[in-house]
Amino acid sequence: MPTTESPPAPAELFAPRAVAMRSRADGTRVLIAEQPLGPHARSLVALLRAGADAHPRRPLIAERAGQGWLTLDWGEARAGADAIAQALIDRELGAERPLMILSGNSVDHLLLTLGALTAGVPVLPISPAYCLSAHDGTRIRSIAERCRPGLVYAEDDAGFAAALAALRDLVPVQAVSRHAASGQESFDALRATTPTGDVERACAAVGPDTVAKVLFTSGSTGEPKGVINTHRMLCANQQSIGQVWPFLRAEPPVLVDWLPWSHTFGGNHNLNQVLAFGGTMYIDPGRPAPGAFQATLDCLREVSPTIYYNVPAGWMLLAGQLETDAELRDAFFSRLRLMFYAAAALPESVWTRLRAVADAHAPREIPLTASWGCTESSPAATTAHFRSARCGCIGVPIPGVEVKLAPDGEKLEIRLRGPSITPGYLHDPAATAEAFDEESFYRTGDAVRLVDPDDPAEGLMFDGRLAEDFKLITGTWVHVGALRTRLLSEAPILRDAVICGHDRDTVAALAWLDPAACERVLGEAPAGVDDARVRALLVGALASVGAGAGPSQRIDRLLLLDEPPSIEAGEITDKGYINQRAVLRRRPGDVERLYADGVPQVIVAGAR
Repeated sequence: MPTTESPPAPAELFAPRAVAMRSRADGTRVLIAEQPLGPHARSLVALLRAGADAHPRRPLIAERAGQGWLTLDWGEARAGADAIAQALIDRELGAERPLMILSGNSVDHLLLTLGALTAGVPVLPISPAYCLSAHDGTRIRSIAERCRPGLVYAEDDAGFAAALAALRDLVPVQAVSRHAASGQESFDALRATTPTGDVERACAAVGPDTVAKVLFTSGSTGEPKGVINTHRMLCANQQSIGQVWPFLRAEPPVLVDWLPWSHTFGGNHNLNQVLAFGGTMYIDPGRPAPGAFQATLDCLREVSPTIYYNVPAGWMLLAGQLETDAELRDAFFSRLRLMFYAAAALPESVWTRLRAVADAHAPREIPLTASWGCTESSPAATTAHFRSARCGCIGVPIPGVEVKLAPDGEKLEIRLRGPSITPGYLHDPAATAEAFDEESFYRTGDAVRLVDPDDPAEGLMFDGRLAEDFKLITGTWVHVGALRTRLLSEAPILRDAVICGHDRDTVAALAWLDPAACERVLGEAPAGVDDARVRALLVGALASVGAGAGPSQRIDRLLLLDEPPSIEAGEITDKGYINQRAVLRRRPGDVERLYADGVPQVIVAGAR
């Protein structure tokens, strides 16, 4: 059960970095790790079965059950996967009749996933944000019409009632966890199925090019697309990670993780890492949101991770707790080897605070590092596997991934090629063709720049989403990612912000206050968002961001919003980062208010 004991003498954390770079006359550069990709597993099922044979009694997954944990060990997971595989085979699921899962992270969710993978049935883990009761079912129905699932699993039939109703005429069979309604099957019935030789035959047919799952993109730059994930992609990606982080093979990872399995960070990077390296995952029922983060803190007091993954929103909340709570700090750092952020840029002020608290209190050096990738790359494509990486550095290409830096106006788009890159989008040949360039590099739409143009081993810096950048009326580009990160660093009392100004003459921002950060900075809780001290802090932050800068590099006005970003409206993703386009599309009145004549530099929603 959960422990905070330190591991034996630690293995080497990072592999040496060596990167080759080719430059072309048109300004394009191609980077590749000099360390070649080693042999990798044939499938995720092979990883599960090898782990179950090697350490059958080791916990694989645990979720909260009252005050304790419901735990499933590796041997039980293998047996459960085989039983569910047989149940899916009996119901004639297969490559053209996948399994759709409407659920948060859970033991049952994992068993269903492993059972489907064993049977060669693609898994469709759907973001709960796409199918909550308040939705009209349009998005989930659109996905189902494209994928035609043979069975839908809903963890909570009441919570997903609208989604199930929208799917009723498309999917004849639905399984509901442990409390099946009339006309539905129970999860227990699936798990109680006796495996036959059909399971072994189906498992033997699962190979590198078999589709393991289809993940739907978060839609941060458009409508979600179904990204094909093959076993080759996912296994090659974990092999790459193991080569740059050799300690994983000596120290099976213990994760405390909330990141949703419907997205690639939680479902591919983290969960597959546990499968690939014989680890254990404790499902964190919390998330970096008001009222939900306490559950995360409770888990971290009880279970000490060896690697801790989070998005910047989570690290922003955790930093203050680690600075003030010695009990939490001692448990968190007791066997931690690595702190890791991804999915969005981390403000440098938060990075500095985390480094300071780790350097002062951790029993060993603990790097704070980053990686970069996307749903289409399994997801890791680059990682900063060196201690000198600074805030914002996303590292160097991992083994097997070829990186092209292609000029796009003033920026360099990062493009990818290799065995961990998707073959395309499900039933969408037009989108697939558009996604790849003439050399079969995947066009990510993200921009990067070299830390040192003459030394690729110093790594890459994330330089924003090309689709989010815009021009002022003067024709000058505004680089949204960099400007937003500077604002959040200069104004740590903000939880998040969105940059505005397309076809305007100045840049402005919509923002949300972080009450806990305000209390920490002010020494007491503010008297609401209209507190004069809050206004003064923000005015000072805007001055710092724009000191000596031109119109495209400063923020002239800021509106503090009182309505939080909405997951259901797509303003914030399941991973906790802001969807710039969705916010601007949903709040045109707030944007107009920023540009009204005579308004102050800092505006408060509701105040006139």
